[in-house]
Amino acid sequence: MKKIYYLSTCDTCKRILKELQPPASFSLQDIKKDPLTEPELEEMKKISGSYEHLFSKRARLYKERELKNKDLSEQDYKTLLLEHYTFLKRPVIINGQEIFIGNSKKTVEAAKKSMHE
Repeated sequence: MKKIYYLSTCDTCKRILKELQPPASFSLQDIKKDPLTEPELEEMKKISGSYEHLFSKRARLYKERELKNKDLSEQDYKTLLLEHYTFLKRPVIINGQEIFIGNSKKTVEAAKKSMHE
């Protein structure tokens, strides 16, 4: 699978997509218009190793709900990720069995290299 999960209203995602210039073989999914399904999330977890890796602790709802004060389980992370798109650390880029999560410079560079090999 070659797919990029992103948010079209996120300036960081837009900048990263422009920088990556994904080949036509990649499909793009705007998670606000087309929310994550459980099978899609399961696939991401299988490659990344855990739901927590996919979870954004910078999300506004994370702070509003004071989730940092709670001891969240893998099941909690899964439920939250399926509940609201802002909990997904973006963008998530899947290139076969490789997954790149988030917007750190190092992650984006590695994704770019993987895509254009």
